[in-house]
Amino acid sequence: MQFSAEQRDIFFDLMKWRRDVRHFQHEPVTDEIMVALKKAMDYAPSVGNARPWRVFNVASPEKREQVRQIFEKANSKAQAIYETERANEYRKLKLEGIRVAPLQLAIFTESEPDAGHGLGRQSMTSTLEQSTAMAVQNLCLAARAFGLGTGMVSILDPEAMQKLFCVPPSWRFSFYLCIGLPSFTDDTPLLHKCGWQENIKTRWQNC
Repeated sequence: MQFSAEQRDIFFDLMKWRRDVRHFQHEPVTDEIMVALKKAMDYAPSVGNARPWRVFNVASPEKREQVRQIFEKANSKAQAIYETERANEYRKLKLEGIRVAPLQLAIFTESEPDAGHGLGRQSMTSTLEQSTAMAVQNLCLAARAFGLGTGMVSILDPEAMQKLFCVPPSWRFSFYLCIGLPSFTDDTPLLHKCGWQENIKTRWQNC
């Protein structure tokens, strides 16, 4: 398939402005957009076509509050590694939007999927979780195309999440996503704005 220069520019804009968002409006994500997000994940590649991602739409306030409690416990441990000024900067960061985000997804990776018949993952089992990550990236780009922001909550205890969602032993916790309309229009990455870390360009080496 051939793409025009304009289409390529739009694609790179989507990648450039796919920002982690922590501040959301309460407006719900429409059924139409939900269908598109699911389709975006369906379009993702996966090792051996194993399709290892497993998705929960976390809709109940009770379940969301339980996830937030897991976050609070993990966050207390995480901030303990920092000292003095950096610790103060850490405490100022907005690291999750669990109480506000209208759409929240808990995503797991099936480590022993029947699909794919084991192709391509015998030497590198991590390719299953890498496949889930590619599906999530598809979802994030699609969300951005609809004007939505996505925030990944990474400060969570995987074992606690697996227990909370009562998943089979072969499922590994991979992502918790908060999705919705951003409450601001500034697309400056939050960690840039807060002075935590600027982007570092990819290093390419010839060998």
